[in-house]
Amino acid sequence: MAGRRATPANAEVALLPPSSTPAGHLPRALGLAWAVGRQARTRTARLNWPADAVAVAGLGDGTATHGTAVGTINTALWASRQGVPLPLLLICEDNSLGFSTSTPSGWIASSLGTREGLRYFHADTAGDAATLFSTARRAVETARTHRRPVLLHLSCVRIGGHSGTDDEHRYRRADRIAADLARDPLAATMTALVRHGAMTGDEVADRLLRLRDRVASALEDATHRPRPTGSAEVMAPLAPRRPAVVAMAAVRETESARRTAVFGDTLPEAEGPLTLAASINRALADAAAAHPNVVVMGPDVARAGGPYGVTQGLLKQLGAARITDTVPDGRSVLGLAMGSAVSGLLPIAELGLADLHAAGELLRAEVAPLMFSTGGSFRNPMVLRVPGLGHHDGAGGAVPVDNALGGLRDIPGLVVACPAHPAQAPAMLRTCLAAGQADGTVSVFLEPAALYHVTDLDSPGDGAWLAPYAPPSLWQEQHAPIGRALVHGDGKDLTVVAYGNGLRIARQAAAELAGEGIGCRVVDLRWLAPLPMDDVVAAASATGNLLILDETRRTGGVSESIVTGVLEAGYDGRLARVTAKDSPLPSGPAARFVQLTLARTLATARALCR
Repeated sequence: MAGRRATPANAEVALLPPSSTPAGHLPRALGLAWAVGRQARTRTARLNWPADAVAVAGLGDGTATHGTAVGTINTALWASRQGVPLPLLLICEDNSLGFSTSTPSGWIASSLGTREGLRYFHADTAGDAATLFSTARRAVETARTHRRPVLLHLSCVRIGGHSGTDDEHRYRRADRIAADLARDPLAATMTALVRHGAMTGDEVADRLLRLRDRVASALEDATHRPRPTGSAEVMAPLAPRRPAVVAMAAVRETESARRTAVFGDTLPEAEGPLTLAASINRALADAAAAHPNVVVMGPDVARAGGPYGVTQGLLKQLGAARITDTVPDGRSVLGLAMGSAVSGLLPIAELGLADLHAAGELLRAEVAPLMFSTGGSFRNPMVLRVPGLGHHDGAGGAVPVDNALGGLRDIPGLVVACPAHPAQAPAMLRTCLAAGQADGTVSVFLEPAALYHVTDLDSPGDGAWLAPYAPPSLWQEQHAPIGRALVHGDGKDLTVVAYGNGLRIARQAAAELAGEGIGCRVVDLRWLAPLPMDDVVAAASATGNLLILDETRRTGGVSESIVTGVLEAGYDGRLARVTAKDSPLPSGPAARFVQLTLARTLATARALCR
């Protein structure tokens, strides 16, 4: 990221932490460019970058063929074609070697040099240094001035190339080194300095020797520097959690003028009981009113209102600068969110569960490490809204997708929230946003799509799956801390632990079992990472019978961790699990053979309480 004004590090060039996966840094660079380009469209939030900044990312000729790189470039050109300002400079260092397989001759020029909408510049690092500098400068200024994607293709050399192990490879390597040394860019630069009269030969040699000595001294110092002993110095700053700070931010009342500017004359608390979809919709608008840096993004979230209508009307309420449609590619959406977050925005991005799984490598390798950053300048606070989970009759939800959550729960520091009832969703969203701003937390807001528009619980027309929207005066009372469950009922016979669609089944089962003389308490987990184990253990110990409903999978699902947790805590009562089958969730009537059902839940509960 290059610019003429201050950055988070108060420098003209801000270097973000390097990528640990091939092309993994490119989606975030795309997001950075998007964030810079949108500054002219809104004055509600001041970003970390100057208005004339350029997002710069490097890649090799081998990396250019990686799917993440191809997807990022496609998204950049797609957005640019729509007129989106995108000051993005990609620098491709082409040594024609690729990773382990040589890149075809002329591949970068033919595959990227002719892409419509991608401005192309080429220079040779072994050529004249002045020409190289001039070309690079023109590439930067083109990206800055025209605010369009630019590719700077640098023909370069890696001295020695790929090394071998047998004699034949060693001979080839020696030949390659000789050829590469003839194109050594350092030698070319020194020659150019002398040829243009900038330095004499002796001055060049002296400068080179002094730089060599500085590098050697720094290496010696780093090698012999004492290392910290023990684990406290390393572990103390990782994934900080400040629940008191988060609570204060989550329950802070928004100025009435800001809420009126978004909602108009009808505030959500005056609407009456709402569905889950409607409560999330109002909470998103409330979040935008409370936080000027909130941006909502995702495929079809603006004009179409989202695939399930959850964001319907937000475009009119918030304006195009606060809610934007994106290309339907999970890595690109996550990259936009990452770049926006590191720029000072607070993104709320919607993407499908399948897209989230596809972008899992970015979450693990690019997002999670920044949550552990001790400096904090380049963290990526964000909320990823994910319509998911299935329906017991095969309708709604991401039905063709394996709803396993093990991959998400295994990412260090990632918070996974699962609001199932409209009374809980707004408070949980406020907590996720507050944790993002306070601690740099990244949250996955997993929404049971099948419950979006449900109104009833036990019988048609009972309206028991609706809830009024809480006014700001009640936000403190309804705060939902990360890792804390909510318990319904105080029965003495059976504890049922559930989440998502399973919560509604658990509540239905509890009502039916009560008629049979079996008193239940239902634990709504709400948070799947971290799990609210203290609340689960307390509720299970109160009845001595524990039934766990898990709609993800029996193997690798949430319930396995719950069983381990309660046993480790010393629970010695009876327990049982009702889970989804170890299979991707099919659509249609076949889903009932895979997903949770009320019948299976009741049968297991009765057997457990005999």
